[in-house]
Amino acid sequence: MKRLIYLINLTIVLISGEVTAQDKKWTLEDCINYAVTNNINLQRQQLLTEQAEVNFLKSKLDVLPTLNTGTYVDLGFGRTVNPVTNLITFKQNLSNYYSLNSSVDLFNGLTTLNSIQANKFLLKAGMESEKVSRNTLVVEILGQYYQVIYTKGLEQAAKMQLEQSEKQLFRITKMVETGKEALSKQYEMESRASSDRLAYTVSMSKASQALTTLRQMLQISAGSDFDVVMPDLNTMIITDNDYRADSVYTVAAQVLPRLRAIEFELQASNKQYAASKGYVSPRISVSGSIYTGYYKVMNEAGLAQDPFTTQLKNNNSQAVSLSLYIPIFNNYTTGRNIKLARIKRDDTSLRLELEKNNLFTEIENACLDFNRGKDEYMAASSNLEFNKKSFNAVEKKFESGLVDVTDYAAAKTTLFTAETELLRTKLQVMIRKLTIQLYSTGDYQNIIYN
Repeated sequence: MKRLIYLINLTIVLISGEVTAQDKKWTLEDCINYAVTNNINLQRQQLLTEQAEVNFLKSKLDVLPTLNTGTYVDLGFGRTVNPVTNLITFKQNLSNYYSLNSSVDLFNGLTTLNSIQANKFLLKAGMESEKVSRNTLVVEILGQYYQVIYTKGLEQAAKMQLEQSEKQLFRITKMVETGKEALSKQYEMESRASSDRLAYTVSMSKASQALTTLRQMLQISAGSDFDVVMPDLNTMIITDNDYRADSVYTVAAQVLPRLRAIEFELQASNKQYAASKGYVSPRISVSGSIYTGYYKVMNEAGLAQDPFTTQLKNNNSQAVSLSLYIPIFNNYTTGRNIKLARIKRDDTSLRLELEKNNLFTEIENACLDFNRGKDEYMAASSNLEFNKKSFNAVEKKFESGLVDVTDYAAAKTTLFTAETELLRTKLQVMIRKLTIQLYSTGDYQNIIYN
């Protein structure tokens, strides 16, 4: 398969570590690692996970008592009340008050505890959703990387076709110059070479476009000298593995984050439903407070007044209160919230079942495509071998003058088609295998590091 010698082995990891587009060509591992680290959508998903973590911490701290302190200063003019004597005065005065308050819920229908559990599951769901976004990005990178390799393989095959036509054109031109071939045969060969040159130009454009699309998916700036590694196609081994949809699904249902995320959301919605029902129960809370203050009559130099610290000590007062709150009617607010929480829970449950059905369908199609793809690859491989033998025979006859340019071009086109078909089927089998492995492991690292 020397015509396809520059094609990639998608399953071999050649180089580890970070890379930049300016210093070397990129492997599949490089592309995936760069995308996972730098993709903006993934970074936004990470922020959503951090937000869920903040909400979880807040719900846990809701069980602690509140503690607040405050102070204010009041400068009085005209008619005021002396807080020391409780008499009305018209003298200018200064009042300074301090307070310390604390309260805690003793019972609130387990709303706080259920909210803590709900936010814990939402945090877990956010972490799984982050993995889902990452795996989705990896699948997209895999597909586009495959497309780059495929178009580059077509480009290389078209280049080999052009080189072969130019070689024959050179041979025929020399024979025309010596009078051994008619000029018309040279024109026919020039036409064939021109067609191959056009095909090569088109294939280069398609390869460049595929590479540009991959670069854009990686969000690399347009000025970067971006290219991918093209290892030997012969190192890509197609195994005889057969995948069964039920076996793959059994594993995928346990490890895939796309299912775990919804399962955690379902658990969170159950706790949110329980928390909403807690608002119909009575609430008991206890609170305590400490007050003190300072009072001074202004512009009274001869008036005996206690100093600041003495007044703060003497004016100190404390209070402890116990409150009971019984909801009776709140304009259907609580009832509405309970029903909405139940609807959300039921909808999440249905979404989980739908996702399971969709996942099984995807896995079944992936397994069938992989098994069919192997058969296509074996057929394409045999077809290429036969076409190579046939083309070699036609080429010898063409050089001997036993067949014309039309027959030679037809044989060369058939060989080109066989080569590109082998490339397509082989890469397709590899990408489908990687996809099934992703279903089976739930994490992209298991397919690029193994």
